[in-house]
Order: sequence, then C-alpha cells, then structure tokens
Amino acid sequence: MSFPNDFIWGAATSAYQIEGEEGRGPSIWDEFCKVAGVASVGRACDHYNRFAEDIRLMRDIGLRAYRFSVSWPRVLPNGRGTVNRTGLDFYDRLVDELLAAGIVPWVTLFHWDYPLALHRCGGWYNRDSAAWFADYVALVVDMLSDRVSFWFTLNEPNVYVACGYRQGIHAPGERLSADHAFTICHNLLRGNGMAVQAIRDRAKMQPWIGYALAPNPVPLPATDTPEDREAARRMLFTHEEHDFMSCTWWTDPVAWGRYPEEGVRKGAARIPDINAHDMALIAQPIDFIGLNIYFGVPCCLADDGTVRTLPLSDAHRRTGFGWPVTPACVYWGVRFFVERYGLPVVISENGAAYPDTVSDDGTVHDSERIEYLKEHLQWLHRACEERLPVRGYFLWSLLDNFEWAAGYTQRFGIVYVDFHTRHRTPKDSAWWYREVITSSGTCL
Repeated sequence: MSFPNDFIWGAATSAYQIEGEEGRGPSIWDEFCKVAGVASVGRACDHYNRFAEDIRLMRDIGLRAYRFSVSWPRVLPNGRGTVNRTGLDFYDRLVDELLAAGIVPWVTLFHWDYPLALHRCGGWYNRDSAAWFADYVALVVDMLSDRVSFWFTLNEPNVYVACGYRQGIHAPGERLSADHAFTICHNLLRGNGMAVQAIRDRAKMQPWIGYALAPNPVPLPATDTPEDREAARRMLFTHEEHDFMSCTWWTDPVAWGRYPEEGVRKGAARIPDINAHDMALIAQPIDFIGLNIYFGVPCCLADDGTVRTLPLSDAHRRTGFGWPVTPACVYWGVRFFVERYGLPVVISENGAAYPDTVSDDGTVHDSERIEYLKEHLQWLHRACEERLPVRGYFLWSLLDNFEWAAGYTQRFGIVYVDFHTRHRTPKDSAWWYREVITSSGTCL
C-alpha cells in the first residue's frame, strides 16, 4: 500500500481554537461564550506567542503541509476599517517560518470567528456582508499570496449556519426563522463568490481555491450492492425542508449555478430573492472541494423504495464525542462528491477526540486514535487506488484545543496541550503519523 508521490500530508487547526485572545478584536464566539456559559477561550494554546515552537513540532512530526485559518478580527478588529498591522504581521511571520521549515501553508479565510462589530451591523443577514468579507480577503491575499498558493474560502458553512443560526448551540447562538437563515446562506455564498474573485484578481502566485464542507454523518451503503450504493448517494444529497446541513444547498450553486431543485421546492416560501447576477457571482469556479469527514451511518434501500438507516449496536466503537467509528466514511464521501461534482477532493479534516492523559513515563499513549486514523487512511487509499482525484489529507488536529461549545473537554490533537502551563507533549499518534508520512502510507 502506497499513496501517490505527490499526495499532500498535513494537519489542521483554526485560529480561534489555538491562538488565544491576545492582540485581536472580539468575535461572535467571545460573546457567545459569555452568554451561553461556555468556558472562555482565554489563552487557548497560546499559539499566538508559541507559533515558532509549534512549527518545530510540525517539522519533527514530518508534516508536509499545514492548514490554518486567519482570524478576521485579528486582522480587522472591527471587521472593516482600521487594519491591525500587528495582526497581519503575525500571519506574515507564520508563513515565513512554515516555508523555512519546508511546510506548505494552506490558508482558511473564514473558520467561524466572525467579527462581533459586524454581527452588530446585521452580520451575514446584511447583504453588504459579502463585500465586507471580500475586502478582508483582499487584504490577506495582498499580504500572503506571494508565498501562499492554497486557499480555503469558508470552513463548514453548513455547520456554521445550522448550529449557529437555527439550533443556537454555536455562536452567535441564534434561533432564526427559516427565511432569515436562508438569507444568511445566500449571502455567505455570495461572499464566497466575491472572495474567489478577489483571490484570482489579486493573487501573486497561481492560486488553488476551494472551501470545506462537513457531510457528517456520511451515508454508507450497508452492502456493496448497486441498490445500497444508490441509497447512500441519495441520502447524502437529499435536501430536507429547512435542512441547512445539506451539502447540495452549498455546493450545487457553486458548481452548477443553481440551488437544488428539491431544496427550492420544499422551501420556496423561505428562499430569498434570487437573480441571475447573484447566481453568476456564487458560481465562480473553484478548483477543489474540502471534506471534513469524521463518521458515517449505514443505510440501505428498503422494500418500499425509501432509504433506511441502520442502527449501530451499543457495543460499536465510539470516540470521546460519542461519534461512531466508521472508517469507510472517507472513501464513500470522496467517491460520492467526485461522482456528483467532478472536482478534486482534499480531506481537509479527519480525526478523533479521546480522553488522553499524560502517563507516568511522561508520554501520551493514544492507541485508540492511532487505530482510528489507520483504518480511515486505509479506506482513503482505496479511493487513490481507484484513481479518484483525492489530493491530500489534513489530520484534525495538530494540537489539543478549544473545541467550540465543548470548551476544553475534548482532545483531538496529536500533540497534548496542558491548558494550565501550555506545555506541549507529542502523543504516540504524532510519531505514528510521522512514519505514515515518511513511508507514503506503506506502513499502513
């Protein structure tokens, strides 16, 4: 077993989850944590001050690429207007240090930390929000694109809207009506199109542009038969009424210039005014799709022609978040997206949280995580063997970090972080991953 020679091996983080509060403006997550009683992010991993140490760890682990996000309120504390040059300089130095270590930077431009000042001006519900985002993107591209070629515009917009604006369990903690939430979706997609335009117009090196979706749980065919494969595919791309997690709602407009017919039919009264100019803007060509895949659900075609999900046993392996371990999810996620959209795919996140502790010998033995990663990579290799255009894999996450509404209770990292001292301890999985990278996966 070996992955292609040009396969991208990396790890991922996000700004809000690791950098800490120092030196930036407030985001909707700062406000949400106060109101919802979630643990404050505080210093997080203090990556803002310890980034050089973290890059040395990346080099020791053998990472070839690093996916990180730029904090919008660090660059523009109020979301627009006055630029925080110290914040821009931080990312400038981060990119330089990565390149000096032989690690290719992959930049995510929006990973949920929306500036609080803009939220108070209507946020994504305000039609001007798309232009606000594009102006911020242009600023970052002007600074970094002489050294950065790989760009994610948005991270998990489906989760961001569903959890933040409908369910209220993520920032900004709102429970909006369906018509208001659809307007937010539409403006996010307009912002994505304007961001793609800004990157292509201003990039100093040839850019490769995509965005990351989270299609969890990925429907898995219960048996490898045409009927169950079609059932899983149908379930993945079905659009239920008011379903803001739907992959089709976010990807059909970008790939094909139209909202999914099923979504329009089921929510026609709640869809914002759609005009040809908006749809042309949304459909700016992208180069790849990022998939953040963690778990799946088996399904089959029932006798009546409907798709039925199959329950997993109580004894089925689960991660610390309670997510089932279903390694085939990465293969079927890649396959279904490639077949539908014809674009290359990058696994932009994959990993598992477990209740790790430092052993008496000073190390962290995380055998469950190693087994999880090994099995998922074996299935991803199948996609490569079948010549599906999967270009790379970013493990989530490099560091234990602030896990959104779960605070500091879940550890996804291959590097253990003591949140009192900020001391870093590479886990067994870090050295295992180094071997995977060095061997191009043959050790699997």
